[in-house]
Amino acid sequence: MDLEFTWAWIALALAMFPASMGVVNLFLVRPPRGTPPEGSLVSILVPARNEAANIAACLDAALASRGVAVEVVVMDDGSTDATARIVQDYAAKDARVRLEVAPALPPGWTGKVHACARLAAAARGTHFLFIDADVRLAPEAAASMTGHAARTGTAMVTGVPRQAIGSLGEALTVPMINFLLFCYLPGGGRAFTRRPGMAAACGQLLLVEREGYFAAGGHEAVRGVLHDGLALARRMREHGLATEIVEGHGLATCRMYTNFRDSWAGFIKNAREGMATPVGLPIWTVMLAGAHLWPFVFLPRSAALLALALGFALRAAVTLRVREPWWTIPLHPLTVAMALAIQWVALVRGLMGKPAGWKGRAYGTV
Repeated sequence: MDLEFTWAWIALALAMFPASMGVVNLFLVRPPRGTPPEGSLVSILVPARNEAANIAACLDAALASRGVAVEVVVMDDGSTDATARIVQDYAAKDARVRLEVAPALPPGWTGKVHACARLAAAARGTHFLFIDADVRLAPEAAASMTGHAARTGTAMVTGVPRQAIGSLGEALTVPMINFLLFCYLPGGGRAFTRRPGMAAACGQLLLVEREGYFAAGGHEAVRGVLHDGLALARRMREHGLATEIVEGHGLATCRMYTNFRDSWAGFIKNAREGMATPVGLPIWTVMLAGAHLWPFVFLPRSAALLALALGFALRAAVTLRVREPWWTIPLHPLTVAMALAIQWVALVRGLMGKPAGWKGRAYGTV
């Protein structure tokens, strides 16, 4: 048995791991179901820093919510554009809208986490639905997520919105969110396990039950992180609370970035709290590159062809399921390579002591 033959079969084995997990998770992860309890009030909470281009459409979608009572609270986090004025105009017309102004950022906090903590303190609802300003909620989203939380006894319900992708730079970065969730997270973030290490969440669309949120310490307990959704999900599980990922493409739409530069910077920001660790990243590199890039080296061996076929089929299944553009599927190997490049750059920057940051703020080596 020659060496290339052996390595080709190793690549196939690495490809079979996400394929098998992906099939299971595509079955497990489902849309939320349930009716909100009587008296429910969902506080839709929006941290906003220089979001004048987004905030009006975000508010329009949130105020179109039906099936449950809502209030919409926006935290203006040091904006220098027209964000506050736009929200004030909405508040003057609709009593469900309130504008809050974040105080100066205290030491040890990251900006969005501080804004979310202040939002929770100001909220009146039985449930808090944290969304980003670039998220457009579907009319039934707040009601279905609240109903699901009540029906299942889950303290956190979260999902990945349908990702609107309009440029090559986005196509090479954004699709890895759902691909990793479905193909590399055991159980797909479902609540049948409360192990913190298997928790996951998407900060773009995250509903928490009020009492459970404060019992776990809320955002104050994760004040120094940049990836707030993941940290909060782990924190809640550490306190014995159930968290669950549901199918999110029918709940909201989000366009995270509009070009490669912003996509690169945004994913670099979160990488240090994900894969980009000295212990974890070499393992992730073997798993991802071995399954989705390595087989190209051993073409046309049958094991390599089968490994690539599995990878593309899996990517196609996830892409079609979450309603992302079909034309991103052929880019899959480049997307994997880009994801690994982002993680390695983030790791090296962290080891060199270069600060992480976002929207004009630097946070040291968090």
